[in-house]
Amino acid sequence: MTRDETLLRLAADTGFDPRDKIKVGGNYTPVLINGSDAYIAGQIPRIGDVVRFAGIAGADISLDDARRAAAISTLRALSLIFQQCGTLDVIAAVLRINVFVRSAPDFTMQSEVADGASDVLCAVLGEAGVHTRTSVGVLQLPKGASVEVDFVFRLRKT
Repeated sequence: MTRDETLLRLAADTGFDPRDKIKVGGNYTPVLINGSDAYIAGQIPRIGDVVRFAGIAGADISLDDARRAAAISTLRALSLIFQQCGTLDVIAAVLRINVFVRSAPDFTMQSEVADGASDVLCAVLGEAGVHTRTSVGVLQLPKGASVEVDFVFRLRKT
């Protein structure tokens, strides 16, 4: 199965269509390509107009749901590359991701939440999906989302 087919299959399981326009919540671009690097603005688990898994990890959002939120955020980021470049085959590497988890004061499993994003990257991109990452707990995220993830991809020269 190709990267593009894997993206479509995983996204379908969540009710998200990678071909749909990604809603932007402000005066910025969600993807900026500079040379061979693509910077993806923070993605929350929004499907259409609905933010999935809004809430606080460790309070009203379970670890599993927070991982799902990270996975949806990652599918959105991959979709931005897919839409901009026409295929995920342009991705040579994932250089870095930052995972922000809206956390209860005693919640310490931010890294396990980040695994939801990492698992999607590796499932879709294989070895090119291996990356560095930081995961941190925060007080609040846009639209009450439980997770926000930003990305830096290295693109193949075309």
